[in-house]
Parts: sequence; structure tokens; C-alpha cells
Amino acid sequence: MSRFQKLLFAGLTIATAMSAPALADDFRLSSSSISEGNQLAAVQVFQGFGCEGGNLSPQLSWSGAPKEAKSFAITAYDPDAPTGSGWWHWNVVNIPVEITQLDAGASGKDDMPKGALELRNDYGTTGFGGACPPPGEMHRYVFTVYALGVEKLELPEGASNALAGFMVRANTISQASITAVYNR
Repeated sequence: MSRFQKLLFAGLTIATAMSAPALADDFRLSSSSISEGNQLAAVQVFQGFGCEGGNLSPQLSWSGAPKEAKSFAITAYDPDAPTGSGWWHWNVVNIPVEITQLDAGASGKDDMPKGALELRNDYGTTGFGGACPPPGEMHRYVFTVYALGVEKLELPEGASNALAGFMVRANTISQASITAVYNR
């Protein structure tokens, strides 16, 4: 490797590390509904597409957010979906900074914090859409809370999950996740 290549590699490594969101040890996501590595309950399973569940969003609580946080966003994503791009089960942005929990079943109801915006999931409905993998397959469901450095993401009406994901990640200070699983 030439000296130039070594310097370029070192510079890219430093730039990448500096641009990546911090994964603060103090920022944590917890839940009374879901837990790391464990099977989702029937209440978090979609109702439709051959699945029969409650289609209720899980209870989520977070703590230890960086003091620079100005709002939060939450996503639920299945990286194992056979789509080539995963499957977005839930995408919520503009959660006020003073909110540190969502109750079970809050999605799609007046229980969501004032100002929070739930986007259309990959089922084509707004709010939470539960697990429903193809029969026989085990899928991961990654629930993530993001601490953002802006009070509000300015998204156009009908924004895609890809655009929202870009905006969320561009403004992330820290994040915390729980990965649950489900098969049928």
C-alpha cells in the first residue's frame, strides 16, 4: 500500500467514525412488551396477509438520552423480509423531547404524543404494522429509538420510509435498539 493510500484510508476511517451517530452507553431502550432475542407476542403480530394477531405496537421506554437531544424517532424494521430492502413496520418522527415512553397499543390512537407523526408502513397503512413473515421463516424485528438533534423533521406529506430514514439518520445523535424475533 502506498503512502497516499495509507493516508487516504486513515482519513476515510476518521471521517466515517466522526460522522457515525454516537451509541451512548447511557441511552437505553426497554420494553414491558418485547425483549432482546425473544419471540414477539401474538398482540404484536399483524392482522392480515395470512397472519392473525392483535397488531398492537409494543410498550417502549427510553432513558439516558444525550442532553443535546431535541426530539426522538422510533422505527420497527425487519431486515430479513424477502424484498431486497427489508420491511418497515413502524416509523414515528417528531416525538417531543420530554416524552420518554409510548404505551402498548398507542400507535394509531390519541395515545401518541402531540406532534408525533406516524408514517405509512410497508403494508400501506399508517402506524404500526405487526410481524408477519413467510411461514417457516424466523425474522428479526429491530425496534430503535433515535435521539435527534432537531426538534422537527420537515418531511413532505406522504414521505417514504426511505426518505424518513435518511432524515432520521442525518440528524441522529444517539440510538438504542431491541431486536425481537418471530416465526409462524
